[in-house]
Amino acid sequence: MARIAGVILPPQKKIEIGLTYIYGIGHSLAKKILKEAQVEASKRVSVLSSAEEGRLREIIEKKYKVEGDLRRIVTTNIKRLKDIGSYRGMRHAKNLPVRGQRTRTNSRTVRGNIRKTAGSGRRPAAEKT
Repeated sequence: MARIAGVILPPQKKIEIGLTYIYGIGHSLAKKILKEAQVEASKRVSVLSSAEEGRLREIIEKKYKVEGDLRRIVTTNIKRLKDIGSYRGMRHAKNLPVRGQRTRTNSRTVRGNIRKTAGSGRRPAAEKT
């Protein structure tokens, strides 16, 4: 059972995919880390040796901000935007899309609207016979 950055990696997954379970590590960064640690990307997490696991843990902890540290940085950045009253900060505060997406359609889940079927709702639709 591999535990890196406080996250238990799923043992049945390939290590390349398993690393993406850590917040802040995506596919491209996982490939880069595996290349640097000289670990085969096709290996399963369950068959990693303790030396390989140690190399991965060392590289991730020393070079990259992941999990709690990264989450803290992101939340402080959002808080700063809210405090200075920027447009992006206001969008974050109102729970609306921040990066220019339209809101007339789409963004239903962000706005809290749940899609409902059109119609009056008074009587059921006529059945075809």
